[in-house]
Amino acid sequence: MSTPTPSSPPRLVSVDALRGFDMFWILGADALVLALGAMSLSPTLRALAGQLEHKDWAGFAFYDLIFPLFVFIVGVSTVFSLTSLVAREGRAAAVKRILRRTLLLLAFGIFYNGGLAHQWPDVRLVGVLQRIALAYAAAGLLFVFFKPRVLAAVTALLLVGYWALLTFIPIRDVQLDRAALVSHLPDAPRDAQGFPAEAQVRQLFDQTTARVTGRFEPGLNLTNHLDYVYLPGARYDHYYDPEGLLSTLPAIATCLLGIFAGLLLRRTDIGGHDKVVTLALAGVAALAAGWLWGIQFPIIKKLWTSSYVLVAGGWSLLLLAAFYYVIDVRQWRRWCQPFVWIGMNPITLYLLSTIVGFREAAARLVGGDISEWLDSNIAPGLGGIVVTLVSLGLVFVLAGFMHQRKIFLRV
Repeated sequence: MSTPTPSSPPRLVSVDALRGFDMFWILGADALVLALGAMSLSPTLRALAGQLEHKDWAGFAFYDLIFPLFVFIVGVSTVFSLTSLVAREGRAAAVKRILRRTLLLLAFGIFYNGGLAHQWPDVRLVGVLQRIALAYAAAGLLFVFFKPRVLAAVTALLLVGYWALLTFIPIRDVQLDRAALVSHLPDAPRDAQGFPAEAQVRQLFDQTTARVTGRFEPGLNLTNHLDYVYLPGARYDHYYDPEGLLSTLPAIATCLLGIFAGLLLRRTDIGGHDKVVTLALAGVAALAAGWLWGIQFPIIKKLWTSSYVLVAGGWSLLLLAAFYYVIDVRQWRRWCQPFVWIGMNPITLYLLSTIVGFREAAARLVGGDISEWLDSNIAPGLGGIVVTLVSLGLVFVLAGFMHQRKIFLRV
C-alpha cells in the first residue's frame, strides 16, 4: 500500500463502501429482512428481523445504529475533504463550504419531511437531514479551527454536559405521553389523533409546580420538555421530536468521534494493520464505557443519550475497522462495488426514495396480481419479498448508472 502525501491522500474506498452499506438498510434491506422474518418459522431469522426495528425507548438494536453510523461517517469524510481544501484555499474557503452544505441539507431536510405542503404550524423543521447538517456544521467548524486536543475536550464536555443537564436540572413532573395525559385529563376533548386537546395539556404543564430530576421516561425528561416549550412547527412525536433541540448536542459528539477516526486513517506514519487494531480497540472501549454508563444514563436513541453515543460510536469504529481492513488493507474490493455506488450518492438516493419511491416503482412492476399470485400459489408473503427485491434492484441499477456516468450530486 503506497504512502499518500499529506496534501492529497488517496480516496478510501472503505469509507464509501461503509456509507453505502449504511444507506443500503435505509433504502430497503430492512424491509427485506422484516418480510423474511414474518414468513419464516426460523427463530434465527425472526431474531434478525427483530434487530431491524428500533427499540421503543431504552435499549439498542442494530437498526438503532444506522443513523449515528451515517453521522459518524460524515465526520470521517470531513477530515479528508476539509484538510485538502484548507491546504489549497485556506480556512475561509472551508467555512464557506461548510455553511453552504449545511444550508442545503437543512433545506433538503424540510423538503424530505413534506416541505411546505402543510400550513404552519404543521411544517416539521427538524429531522434526519437537519440533524446531519447541524452535526456536520458544528464538528466541521471545530475541526477547521481547533487542534485534536481541543476537539477531545469538546467531545467530553458535550457528553458529560448533556448527562449533567438531564440528570440534575429540575423539570415539571408532567409526562408528555398520550396515555399518561389521558389519565390526568380524562374529560379533556380529543384532537383528530386521539391526543388530549392542546389547551388542556398546556394548562396542565404550566400549572404544575412539582419538580423532579434525573428522569428519562418518554415525555418526562428535560430534552422532551424543552422541545414542547421551544421547538416550533410540527413534532414527530406530537409533543417532542427525536431530532429536537437539546439532543443535537450529543449528535455533534457522534460526528466528532468520526473526525477522530478520520484523523487516524489519514496519518501516514502508522501502517494499515496498526490503524485497524487502534480502531478496533477504541471501538471495544467505547462499547464498554457506553454500556456501563447506560446503567445510570439509559441508552436511548430518541434522546441521543451520551451512553447511546458511545455504544453507537463503538459499533461504528468496529465496522470501520472491518471495512478498512478488508477493502483498503487487503484490497478485497470486488464484493463491495454496489455499496460504493450507493455510498457515492447517498443523499441523492435518500431524497429519491421519497420523491420517486423505489418500492412504489417496484410495486408497479411486480405488485398487484403478480404479488397476489405468488402469495397464493407459492408461499404467503413471497409477493412482498419479490417487491422488496425489485425495489433494491432499482436502487442498485440507478446507483450503478450514476457511478458509471460519473454523476455525483454532492451538497
